[in-house]
Amino acid sequence: MPKLGIIGGSGLYEVPGFIHLKEESISTPYGEPSARYIIAGPEDGAGPQVVFLPRHGAKHSIPPHKVNYRANVWGMRSLGVERIVGVNAVGAIDPGFPPGSIVLPDQAIDFTQGARESTFYDGQDVVHIDFTDPYCPEMREVIMRAAQAEGVFLVSTGAVYVCTNGPRLESRAEIEFFRRAGGHIVGMTGMPEAALARELQVCYAAVSVITNFAAGVSAGKLTTTEVVETMAKSTAAVMTLLKKAFSLMPEQRSCPCKDALSGTRL
Repeated sequence: MPKLGIIGGSGLYEVPGFIHLKEESISTPYGEPSARYIIAGPEDGAGPQVVFLPRHGAKHSIPPHKVNYRANVWGMRSLGVERIVGVNAVGAIDPGFPPGSIVLPDQAIDFTQGARESTFYDGQDVVHIDFTDPYCPEMREVIMRAAQAEGVFLVSTGAVYVCTNGPRLESRAEIEFFRRAGGHIVGMTGMPEAALARELQVCYAAVSVITNFAAGVSAGKLTTTEVVETMAKSTAAVMTLLKKAFSLMPEQRSCPCKDALSGTRL
């Protein structure tokens, strides 16, 4: 089975450039995932197969605060996936990140704590994973090399992703608060997805597409149409980046993610 997975965000409901091979329905101890998992392979045959899941459902029927993140990640792992790339649409807190650009975040601030099911360990087994670096360093390094090889411009290879609960967008004051806290981009789906992957010892990296300026960064009013249209325009570049990254990914993992549960139990 494929060891690589993609969880697609707003505007990414299929995997362009990949051949749809089959679908898998997965039942998990945490309920139903967002959709059936699509097993796909590159059209040119150059590169490994991947497992794809549309985070919001095949028809974007699931809002960010209702996504079953635990089921989605558990389902990926049950299909043999060892590395996940989470693609998401985000707003730019930093005015230097224009809409349509791609960011590779290296840190995260989670403002969804308590509002979402955010751990697999909420019973008798007490586990505290290390989340100093939320994203897999090995995956991030490979994605950066892939971007350079394919000429895909990353507006930043280091940014702080701020995750809010949604479904409403943020106020001007909230965005200013996030900026003062060190945030560069803001979205609604980055957490607890990354932390859940770490709890399952699955590598995780985020590829974030700037679809708009956040509240107060520009004078214009944000519409969901703008988000989807901007993501659609950036899809080709994202998939070119991921196809190359997957072809460069080493077969064996040498990152800390694979041993994330070592020394975590009390």
